[in-house]
Amino acid sequence: METKVGGPPVRHLPPERRPTRERALAAAIGLLCVLLGLPSAADENSKQQMQSLDEQVQEIKSDVLGIAAELTQLEEKLLYPSNTQVAVFVSLAEKEDFRLDSLEVKIDGEPVAHHIYSFKELEALQKGGVQRIYTGNVATGDHQIEVTVAGKVGGSDVSSTESFTFRKEVEPKLGELTLAGSGGASIEFGGS
Repeated sequence: METKVGGPPVRHLPPERRPTRERALAAAIGLLCVLLGLPSAADENSKQQMQSLDEQVQEIKSDVLGIAAELTQLEEKLLYPSNTQVAVFVSLAEKEDFRLDSLEVKIDGEPVAHHIYSFKELEALQKGGVQRIYTGNVATGDHQIEVTVAGKVGGSDVSSTESFTFRKEVEPKLGELTLAGSGGASIEFGGS
């Protein structure tokens, strides 16, 4: 049934279809529950996707680090073939109060390494650590290595330069510079 009173027609609903406060409130609560329920499900799904993404990123990082390590090994093999490779290591003699400030290494008159030591590096050497100061290539035969160190012994500045001869054979050559401060700075060179 429609009634027209100076405007658009008005429809009258039967009483069973008329909205009541209870029905309107129930419909609003239902709608609110539905709307509130959707974001929590979406949030949970989003959290799971983020965790999955984090796991994938960690796997990729792990793969990249592994590849980087392999590339470094390959680079060393290509740049420093074992038949021409020379590696020089530095250590401090036991129970020394020698404070190493800097070290310079020359092979056959050419500077190959220079290092200024930080407190942490010096502390590691004093605790028995060994530092690889140089890796490079030299031809087989006799060579001259010249080492210059600067540091302190008992508050006094000391500096020393010493030269050593070593023979490079077909296999890799490893040399160790052992530094001490007794009576000034002293340097020993040995190796295989």
